[in-house]
Amino acid sequence: MQIGVTFPQTEIGTDPKTIRDYAQVAEDLGYEHLLAYDHVLGADPTNREGWRGYTHQTMFHEPLTLFGYLAAVTQRLELVTGVIVLPQRQTALVAKQAAEVDVLSSGRLRLGVGIGWNAVEYEALGEDFSTRGARIEEQIEVMRLLWTKEVVSYEGEYHHIDEAGINPLPVRRPIPVWMGARADVGLRRTARVAEGWFPLGPLDDRMREAVKRLRHYVEEAGRDPESVGIEARLDMSRVPQEEWVPQTEAWRSLGATHISINTMNAGLGSPQEHIEAIQRYKEALGE
Repeated sequence: MQIGVTFPQTEIGTDPKTIRDYAQVAEDLGYEHLLAYDHVLGADPTNREGWRGYTHQTMFHEPLTLFGYLAAVTQRLELVTGVIVLPQRQTALVAKQAAEVDVLSSGRLRLGVGIGWNAVEYEALGEDFSTRGARIEEQIEVMRLLWTKEVVSYEGEYHHIDEAGINPLPVRRPIPVWMGARADVGLRRTARVAEGWFPLGPLDDRMREAVKRLRHYVEEAGRDPESVGIEARLDMSRVPQEEWVPQTEAWRSLGATHISINTMNAGLGSPQEHIEAIQRYKEALGE
């Protein structure tokens, strides 16, 4: 099982040196990947009664731009979006940006995608919130064509490409695409079209059942369940230190291929404290 870190998006601040130091320390500690969340816009909840989730006051570095920077200051870390809200973005542009990050990082991008939940973002970006689930599968198909062929012609329900292509093509052709999903329809979609899955939630009986269902759906899709990876997340805000190793080993036993340690919302007051937290996790694992 590969061990990674969740980039502390909302708490690390904007100092480029601090961001560089965090990534380089993670790499020096032997972490194998760095995962970053995505939100383009945060809604102002003032006039939105009952709003839940991120707001305009929550900081988010744009992942693909961030990874262009991290590609230059790291050597081995796999750079993972966990996840890009794909249907609110233009497909060909994401394919182009992802290919560029993959080139600049010498093939270290893993593209996690999902449908998101924030209709405010979709509206502001000019995309249809109501069709996001239907569109994402076609988007993945189009991206894979653009990553593997110099010239693409495509006629789908949502995309039209007439003899065009991106240049440069990525190092990995195609770039691995993973999906974040919680609902059953998302698990089925992941089983059909993705190389891996980001579970959303704690390791409990419901999660164990979700893993079982995913593997069943992968088999139904005519694929080997072992070919679909699982990236677990360990939240320091919810899991006490004495449970770090047992929880990690429980995920390993369940068949997780990756896990990342998330230090956000754990009461850490500075970027240095996030660095010290990922040091403690590594020490606890004895790796």
